[in-house]
Amino acid sequence: MALTKQNFTLKYDTNIPRQVGLAGSSAIVSATLKCLMKFYNLTDNDLPKPIRANFVLDVESDELFITAGLQDRVVQVYEGLIYMDFSKELMDKHGYGSYIPIDMSSVPPFWLAYLGDPSDSGRIHSTVRQRWLNGDTDVIEAMKSFAELTDRAREALESRDWSKLAELMNQNFELRRKVYTDECLGPGNLKMVQIARTFSSAVKLPGSGGAVMGLCLDSDKLVAMKNAFQEAGCVFCHVVPYDPCSAFGQ
Repeated sequence: MALTKQNFTLKYDTNIPRQVGLAGSSAIVSATLKCLMKFYNLTDNDLPKPIRANFVLDVESDELFITAGLQDRVVQVYEGLIYMDFSKELMDKHGYGSYIPIDMSSVPPFWLAYLGDPSDSGRIHSTVRQRWLNGDTDVIEAMKSFAELTDRAREALESRDWSKLAELMNQNFELRRKVYTDECLGPGNLKMVQIARTFSSAVKLPGSGGAVMGLCLDSDKLVAMKNAFQEAGCVFCHVVPYDPCSAFGQ
């Protein structure tokens, strides 16, 4: 790809909390690439979105030595709510998965909480990734189960069955807990999950650790749960999804 010879200065700032598994590092790389594409007048035809997500991951793994996967980079490139299929057939054939936007005209009241004193989220990847590379059958089967949960969650989102979605979120966490073990998840993550479950809220880890995301269908319990998280030293947020198809996103 031929680029014009132009100088530039790059500065960045971020409001994404550090080390709580919320894709802060990839967000900086993705935003930088987006700026460079605009600076050099590059379009999706020059660097298609699936390739762009792969490129961001390569920068993180090869240049920054960060353990990561494609999910965060895909949603940063495509924006919005994205269904992702990383089946071996697709990855072997194209080098990337199938990424399908999901209608965001109606989404349930998700919430997010994260630790006020986080640790290095990269640690939670370490042993499971190696077990996967070693062909550990328990990890391989677990990943297949995660994919099945994703398919069922997509159906629940599209049919707006929030009770089913909440059930699937809880199943996701229990499967993750089984694979990673409590020792790996750490007391901070487990404490946040326990707080959420005290108020009958669905809860799961949205990233590599340090934050939890949930779905509470009882508005009164949601208020009480927010107070409980804050009393425990956590930061609590109501999730306001960004829809790239909305008037503000165009």
